Amino acid sequence: MAEKLRLDKWLWHARFFKTRSLAATRVAAGDVRVNGVHTQKRSQMVGPEDVLTFAQGDHIRVIRIDAIGTRRGPAPEAQELYTDLFPPEAKSKDSDPKNPAYEGKGRPTKRNRRILDLSKARSLE
Repeated sequence: MAEKLRLDKWLWHARFFKTRSLAATRVAAGDVRVNGVHTQKRSQMVGPEDVLTFAQGDHIRVIRIDAIGTRRGPAPEAQELYTDLFPPEAKSKDSDPKNPAYEGKGRPTKRNRRILDLSKARSLE
């Protein structure tokens, strides 16, 4: 019989979640799929060659389990437990700023603040 491990425990071992209870909560909420099937059982047994799909941050992770692991070790050891089938895209440094109105101008000067205050006062009249 192949080695198996609880789903919440494996997600914690592989360092996808900071705590085991957080992993268990996400599984119980139905946010994790095992081989394409939604599961809400924290105790779902998973083993090598199973495919997990779940949201992490702002992207969807699709992971194939390669090994079970015996402990929650350092990150390089944890990364050997799985293969990322769709690795997240690298963020480009040429992307648009999150606040397009800012445009890198910084804080207004004292003169600009006075002009803004006068324009606001005039619009209220």
